[in-house]
Amino acid sequence: MSDDDSLEARAHRERMKALDAEQSAKIKERQHSRGLLLVHDGDGKGKSTAAFGTALRAAGHGQRVGLVQFIKGTWKTGEREALKRFPEIEHVIAGEGFTWKTQDRARDVAAAERGWAAAKRMIAAGAGAEVAEAVEGDAQRPYDLVILDELNIALGYGYLALPPVLEVLKSRPAELSVIVTGRGAPAELIALADTVTRMEPVKHAFEAGLRARKGVDF
Repeated sequence: MSDDDSLEARAHRERMKALDAEQSAKIKERQHSRGLLLVHDGDGKGKSTAAFGTALRAAGHGQRVGLVQFIKGTWKTGEREALKRFPEIEHVIAGEGFTWKTQDRARDVAAAERGWAAAKRMIAAGAGAEVAEAVEGDAQRPYDLVILDELNIALGYGYLALPPVLEVLKSRPAELSVIVTGRGAPAELIALADTVTRMEPVKHAFEAGLRARKGVDF
């Protein structure tokens, strides 16, 4: 090793030591721990995909996960089949597919209301086993994570009223984390959330004439 290489190695080690000390200090400053409200917003691809990844992460820790899909319907997707392999994850499909397919607002509203009823049950059952036992006879342990996929779309179309949704999310159990996905997140929901990620499109294959790809897009 040359003297220049040795100097660079020492300089790198010192930079990493300083970064390690900085990160450790930041972690020590964060004394609070509780469930989080996360919002995945924006026009870019990946909002639901990121939420599904978090579901797998939670399941890997043995945590209980509830997933309600508000818009996506009976279309066979890879995640739908994969989630069947995880007993930790309860998957509820409350939509009937893309909103322009049904062309029936009453049906879409009814589907969203069914999804919201399931979501409220899961959120209430996140408070503890004693609450879970009182809600529809569910004696399982409480949920650690609830994902409300495409809830923002249902809110944007007016299928669900925003104030009751915000109230349920605001009063959720302290240890329960909730992820809400879908473009057009209401400003009030963004203000309430702990973490907001906005997916911004740069390029999309569909715009270049490429069809959705199995295993990548569905």
